[in-house]
Formats: sequence, C-alpha cells, structure tokens
Amino acid sequence: MPLYLDPEELRVFRDLNQGPGGLLDLIGAMAFRAAGTAQRLGVFDALASGARTPAELAAKLDVAEGPLTVLLDALTGFGYVIRDDGYGLGPAADPWLGSGPDEWFAPTLALWHELIGELWTGLEEAVRAGRPPEPYYPWLERRPGTSRTFQRMLAGMARAAAPAVVAAVPGPYGRLLDVGGGHAIYSAAFCEAAPGTTATVVDLPGALEEGRARAGEAGLAGRITFVPGDLTAPAADGAFDARHDTVLLFNVVHGLDPDGAAELVARAARALRPGGRLLVLEPYADPPAGTRGHTTAFLGGFSLNLAATQGGRLYTFAEVAGWAGAAGLGAVERIPLDVPGSDELLVARQETV
Repeated sequence: MPLYLDPEELRVFRDLNQGPGGLLDLIGAMAFRAAGTAQRLGVFDALASGARTPAELAAKLDVAEGPLTVLLDALTGFGYVIRDDGYGLGPAADPWLGSGPDEWFAPTLALWHELIGELWTGLEEAVRAGRPPEPYYPWLERRPGTSRTFQRMLAGMARAAAPAVVAAVPGPYGRLLDVGGGHAIYSAAFCEAAPGTTATVVDLPGALEEGRARAGEAGLAGRITFVPGDLTAPAADGAFDARHDTVLLFNVVHGLDPDGAAELVARAARALRPGGRLLVLEPYADPPAGTRGHTTAFLGGFSLNLAATQGGRLYTFAEVAGWAGAAGLGAVERIPLDVPGSDELLVARQETV
C-alpha cells in the first residue's frame, strides 16, 4: 500500500519469490516521496472540494502544468489520486490526508517526508559511527514550521490515546509532572479527570506554545504550569527537584540512548513522593503477541529512525521495567491500551521514603 497488487501479483512476489521484493520497496519509496511532495504543494487540500483538471489545479497552486500532470499520473498509479474527467482524491488520500486541526496522519506524512529526505541521508554514517550525524531536536528547533508539524502529529496521536490512558490509570493524580509533554493534552486530560490535579509540563520552548494555548482554552491555565527546559537536564527552576504524586514519561524514553534513558527514569523516580506513580507510555520493542505485521514492520523502521536521528531506539518492556526497579520503584505493571497504534503503559510505584 498504496501500491495495490492483485492476488496473483502478490503471490508472485510474496509467496513464490519470483520477483524481487526490493522492487516493491522501490515503488513504495517513489510513492512516499510523490505523496509527500503533493502534500507540500497543496494538491490534496485543493482536491478536497472536488475533482479538477491539471490546468485548474496548476492555476490554483501556481505550479507548472506539465510536471504537475506527470505527478498526478504517478499518484494515480499509487492510489492517492483517481482520474476521470479530472483528478480527484483516491482511497489512499481520502480521508487520511485531510489537513484539519484534528487530523493526525497528514502531519505524520509531512514530518516523515522531511526526516527521510534529510536526516536519513546520514543513516549509513549513523550506523557506522553509532551516533547521529545531526541530532534531531536541534535540527527541529531550527525549523519552526517542521516543529509545528511535529507537534500537530503528537497532538493528534495524544488526542486519540488520552481517554484510554486516563481510564487505565484511575486517580487521584495530585501534583503531576509531565516530562516532554509540550502539547499538554495528557496533562489536561488528567486535570479534567480529577479536579484536584495540578500539572507542570517541561519541554523545549518551541514545543510549549501550543500547550499554553490549549490550557487557556480549556480553562486550565491556573492548574498547568509550563517550564521550558531540556528533559535530559535539570530544569532551571528545579521542576524535577519537587516531589510529585505522578510523573509522566510519554513517548520520550525511546529518544535517548540506554544510559540516558535509564538516567531519565531514575530522575523521574527521584521526583516522586512515597507512594507516587511513574507512568511510561511507549511503543515497546516487544509488542504483544498477535500484533499485526504492518505494525511490527513500522516499529522496526521507527526504531531505526531513532538510532539514525536521536541515538535512541525502541526498548523492550523488561528493559524499562529494569531501569524502574534499579531506581527503587516497584509494583510494575504492563497495561495495554485499546487505541490505534502500539503504545502501552508501564506503571511503577515509589515505595521508598
């Protein structure tokens, strides 16, 4: 997908191995780059209101009609566009590439288009040297537009998962520290679920803009505090030094190397009061039995992306649980979530004074 193979074609490549599987990967790479280009040009948004001729679309987008027609024909073969009297949205684009505020896959495609087009050019060097040639977050901070796309993607995923996360971990939550949760969707969800909850969100400055606005709109500005800082280093005002009832490490551990990830878990544990809970939300490297093949394949590619761009990787549940245990936490639980994607929760409790 979005290359649609009939059953006989699929049998030739997959079952009989009579055609090189790498050819399908090559076509998939072409499709991915073509779709990302079309999205950046505004093709899918322009076709959302109905089919258009190449001339109409070229005039609307202010691009050259000839190359645009070639792009549209390629997108037709890839399933993103259908062709009749004009060109309209195909099944791979509709409804997945809408650009509304609640959409999550359109910013995902846009972000990965940049990641693979730019940072993955250093993949070979990252594998050879064991470290990314250009670290991800400094690269992101230099690109405000890409940073906003990244935050849109994270926000869309968080909106889908937050109700299940809150339901899986009953309150009270008390004083909550949200590490790397700049969009504040999870903090807001916990505050709304338990009126006595207050939250401190620590993240990079550019990541906090949307969270501040969201807290204000939700009437939570007095209960959610935003602290700019690097999650791998103590915040300027000592946010990690205070004692909290709940600490969230949501989709941040995988961005660190093993030593850095273990240290972050330890710092989170030290920030807990006795009886406090650490919640770690992650796609773990050992997903539950029965996980579908496309999910397993994506997790492998995502882990490779982390190694190439951040020096991290996906960790197994046992690895993260081991770091929690070494930090003095106990009563470790693994909680699956009934949400799209592969995120699961690790919950551990601070049992020492």
